[in-house]
Amino acid sequence: MGFDPKLLNNNEEVLLDVRPHWWFIIPQIAIVVPVIVVLAVAAALGAPAILLYVIGVGALIALLNLAWRYANWTGVNFVVTTDRLIFRSGVFSKAGIEIPLERINTVFFNTTLFERAIGSGDLSVESAGEGGQQNFDNVRKPQLIQQEIYRAMEINKTQEFSAMAHAHAAAAAATSALVERPLSIPEQIEQLDQLRVRGVITEAEFQTKKSDLLGRM
Repeated sequence: MGFDPKLLNNNEEVLLDVRPHWWFIIPQIAIVVPVIVVLAVAAALGAPAILLYVIGVGALIALLNLAWRYANWTGVNFVVTTDRLIFRSGVFSKAGIEIPLERINTVFFNTTLFERAIGSGDLSVESAGEGGQQNFDNVRKPQLIQQEIYRAMEINKTQEFSAMAHAHAAAAAATSALVERPLSIPEQIEQLDQLRVRGVITEAEFQTKKSDLLGRM
């Protein structure tokens, strides 16, 4: 099940949504297959009922373990959006980590020779804040995910700079409009009164100009 779009913020987009590598469930499959083969061979050779019962119980337990492991696999979301990195896991109860992209400092990946062959590995995200470093194992193609996280960080920075530029442009436009707005008649009268108080114009000139302005209202 993919990441629920309802959990996204406004204008936030999902760039990457992956599950753990399929190697996550291989150990359980490696147990189930031999047990079922042994059960089939024992049944074909006419083994005692008690032996078939014991092997059958073992096969059932192995199948239930595989089903539980698969449910855990489907319950993991490793998500990269334009705002944050999200990791959620769990079947009935959920646990999660969210790291804002602007807090991420460095992303490391580590793979063994075998993991490189199957496209798996471990990923470490170093971020500012209380979380410090977060480690994620059984990551599918960790090198590509590292690149995707860095790409998301660049997109986030671009959007942030664009929003700041729009805000500055809007503020400049508002200031310009305020400066260029013609003075109202009461504001002109107030300026004339200040000139009168400072002695730039006489009382008679003030009253004449004031009467002229009031006549325009």
